[in-house]
Amino acid sequence: MRIATWNVNSVGARLPRLLDWLETRQPDVAALQETKCADAGFPFAEVEALGYQAMHVGDGRWNGVAILSKVGLTPVADALPGMTEPRYATADCGGLRVTSVYVPNGRAVDDAQYPYKLAWFAALRATLDDLDPAAPQVIMGDFNVARTDADLWDPALFVGSTHVTPQERAAMDALVDWGLTDVVARPGKNDRPYTYWDYRAGRFHQDQGMRIDYVLASAGVAVDDAYVDREARKGKLPSDHAPVVADVSLTTA
Repeated sequence: MRIATWNVNSVGARLPRLLDWLETRQPDVAALQETKCADAGFPFAEVEALGYQAMHVGDGRWNGVAILSKVGLTPVADALPGMTEPRYATADCGGLRVTSVYVPNGRAVDDAQYPYKLAWFAALRATLDDLDPAAPQVIMGDFNVARTDADLWDPALFVGSTHVTPQERAAMDALVDWGLTDVVARPGKNDRPYTYWDYRAGRFHQDQGMRIDYVLASAGVAVDDAYVDREARKGKLPSDHAPVVADVSLTTA
């Protein structure tokens, strides 16, 4: 099974690129973030024409998440308990529980959005309490956290900012410590597997990026291959994020 996650930064602006990418890469399951559309505006017909069932949660503003699946899709949850923004969706897809997340940015450490981001992470971690770490599941999406300094092109530039604080990194670690594996690009696939490059100052062409998009997989998911699809960040009108793609097998570990 091929799974992938991609912050598309507006499904409307990126629709031709999204459809081409789906046809080219052929993921069985794809999690999308920052769709920036309401449910009525999501391109259900277009993705269904490519063989995908789709689940979308959005209100037409800067949020929105979706799950696309060629292996069946049964919605499980369309909201994170206690949180109101459309940043979370979970579905069962061909024996794999898939969660698409778009974690709040946090803005600045002294902004009200920062404690909200930490609360959001705590609510996400709480959803795992009644689940079995051995059962096949993945949480994929834009976590807006660089787990380590190696996930930043220049750690010195981020001192004192969000995305790198001990509290945010601890929130990510809490998910991993529950029983999830941070799936990273295989050696030779990406030497510096960043997933986000700011549009400004030619960051992508200078490879001045961050790794903030993740696939977190349970013990019931064996990873055969994984890479950051940098090609999707190139060309005309790209998203500022690149997809993370993983080929996996479901196990009974």
